[in-house]
Order: sequence, then structure tokens, then C-alpha cells
Amino acid sequence: MSQNPVRPRRSVLYVPASNDKALAKIATLACDAVIIDLEDAVLPAEKAAAREKLAGILANRPARRCEMVVRINALTSQWGADDLAAAAACEPDAILLPKVDTARDILEAGDHLDEAFVPDEVKLWAMVETPKALMNIGAIAELGRDAASRLSCFVAGTNDLVKETGIQATPDRRYLVPWLMQMVLAARAGGVDVVDGVFNHFSDSVGFARECAEAAAMGFDGKTVIHPAQIEAANAAFAPSVAALAEARAIAGMFALPENAGKGVVVLGGRMVERLHLAQAEKLLAKAAGIGA
Repeated sequence: MSQNPVRPRRSVLYVPASNDKALAKIATLACDAVIIDLEDAVLPAEKAAAREKLAGILANRPARRCEMVVRINALTSQWGADDLAAAAACEPDAILLPKVDTARDILEAGDHLDEAFVPDEVKLWAMVETPKALMNIGAIAELGRDAASRLSCFVAGTNDLVKETGIQATPDRRYLVPWLMQMVLAARAGGVDVVDGVFNHFSDSVGFARECAEAAAMGFDGKTVIHPAQIEAANAAFAPSVAALAEARAIAGMFALPENAGKGVVVLGGRMVERLHLAQAEKLLAKAAGIGA
């Protein structure tokens, strides 16, 4: 499996690279990651100017622990190659590739980074937003098992999936759920994280909280957000609960006892607990440590 470190990605905020006012607020926000967007949020006439601002934006990245990711335009577009080169030169934590259809798209971007001698610490994230991506999701996720691919996270592009497939975007996302679960399953098989798509009605806090809770129950690591007002609810929904943390500590403590050394199964609170539960507990505790819980 991938040896990517456990990093909290509960709230991942999109910020247009062309929006100076929004960029100025990044250091004050409690999101786990920020996506500096050169793609959908930037008009064609502004894309070159937005790209030129990348170096300054990333040079002033927040001192606190916050992942800085750059979403470029598709490599097949007229802006993609220049975006990738500019982003790579700034060495963000990750580069988010839109319109990924096949594993080859990830490998080609990785080849560009390798040829430019970009450090291995610069990872690749992939938007899952096309029917082709869903058809090829297993092969794409498999790259997560190879550190050389740089792949570390999937991002659900739910708006694009709705557009490309013609399904109805109902409040309960009933027609999207099968594909969302497919993303989670593939991400787990490949050892990469996966964050849910955006909730468009940012003034509907109740609906957003409900969708976050459902996404957390589906197994997502976090949610992409489009407004700072959504950050707090996302952080709460995707953080380990007090009860879950207590159970994880109890499991880890039980297996740490000298008399349980080498045991595959122990009894805790009247139930059998296996080492697979220990692995889950350790991952949860590592996530909690990452967010200071």
C-alpha cells in the first residue's frame, strides 16, 4: 500500500487564483487544505494572469499546517502545459489534475514532474469527474500503491458528473451515490484519500451538514468547499468522534499489554477484537493527532 503520511483533509477549500480578496484570507482559515484554482473558477481571459500569480501566492503560504494544492487546466487544453510547469516550479504540496480519464493521464503528468526534477514530496491529486474516469477508476487507483506515481488523493467532481451523464441532481444525491461509493472503494484499494464534491448552496447550512454527515458515513476523508462558512461544519463531520477516539485508544492499549504480545485476537468489553481493528484504531489515532484532537 501507499506510504503517504496521514494528513487531515476534512475541509478542502477552492480559492480562485484570480481572487485577491479570497487569497488574502487563506492564512486566517481553519481548512485542512486549499486548492488554488486555475481551472473552472478562472475565466479564459484571466488564466494567463492567474498563472503568473502562483509564485507569489505559494511564497506566502500560511505558516500553519495547511496543504496547498494547485488545480491546473487539463493538459489537453491550451493552458494545461504552462499551468503544470508553473505549478511545478512553485513546489506546492500537490497538483490537482482535472478531467482525468485513465491512469495514463496521471503517469504523463508524473513524467513531466520527474523530468523537471520536482521533488517527490509534490504529489498528484486527481479529479474524478468524467464517465471514463469512473469506468477506469480501479486502474487509476492502483497507481496509489506505487509511490513513484505521486498519486495521493481523489477529488469527486460531482457537478461535472451530473453534467456529463444527465442524471438528476436530487438533494439526497440518490443517483450519484453508487458512483461516490465506487470512488471510495477504489481509493481504499489503492491506498489514497478521497474527498467529496462541493455543495453548491453555501447558504444552506443544514443541507450542507447533512451532506457532510452522509459523505463521512460513506467513508470519504473530507469534503471540498466553496465558501469559508462551510469549513467548520466539514471539520466537525469528518473528525473522529469522542467515542470513536476512546474506543481506538482502548483497542491500542489492549494490544500493547505484555500478555497480548503476538496475539491476533483479544477480548475488549465483551467482544472479540482482531488486529485489523488495531490497524483501524491506529489510523484513526494518527488522523486525530494530525488535527490536534
